[in-house]
Amino acid sequence: MSKQSQAETGTLAAEAIPDCPRCLKPLPLCICDSIRPIENRISVLILQHPQEQDRALGTARLTALHFKDSVLKIGLSWPSLSKALGRPVADPSRWAVLYLGSAKVAALDTDRDIVAINRKGEVEDNQRAILKDIEGIVLLDGTWSQAKALWWRNAWMLKCQRVVLGPAHPSRYGKLRREPRSDGLSTIEAAAMLLSSLEKRPDIAEALHSSFERMLARYRQAQTELPEFAPKPRPKRDYRRRKHA
Repeated sequence: MSKQSQAETGTLAAEAIPDCPRCLKPLPLCICDSIRPIENRISVLILQHPQEQDRALGTARLTALHFKDSVLKIGLSWPSLSKALGRPVADPSRWAVLYLGSAKVAALDTDRDIVAINRKGEVEDNQRAILKDIEGIVLLDGTWSQAKALWWRNAWMLKCQRVVLGPAHPSRYGKLRREPRSDGLSTIEAAAMLLSSLEKRPDIAEALHSSFERMLARYRQAQTELPEFAPKPRPKRDYRRRKHA
């Protein structure tokens, strides 16, 4: 069988695996049976870039399933926060949007895990009062460039309180999905850190981290048992071409 035929067969096999109608993940990766929706005081809005299509390792929908008060929207722009939420009224000044951009907590001279910053990327005064009044959080799901596109295409986010995170540990993705920055987290990890801290409920972080770990374990198991999930070899570089270019 030619390499092209093998690739086509692998693609067809991957497409033949049915998806869970709830989480939309391939069934071998589904963990819906262990999800118990959490009663959350702070609302969650997840805006997913339409080109973020990592069904296997993505966590946006998995995050939304964990909270009773959550909304997941896929698209590029919405005219207002209320339109994105599907509610008649929503005050963006009472919401926080997690957008790292070029800001890093380590460079902000603060020991906080969650930091509210202004439009200039500077630490806001009265951190405790600002974070205490937050009614909802907006999470941008996608690559760094996709998150940037969502940020710039939705001007109403400038009315929200911008926050950044300073996680003590790197993402649990590990080698499965490398983050370009040490403070980069998956959507479910970011939600766990934000909600558990803002609501002062460590049980939220425990529940979300447990689900994420279980999903990653399922993925690693699938890599060993199903060829369509097996790690793909990296293409070899042509050093001769690079040398003479």
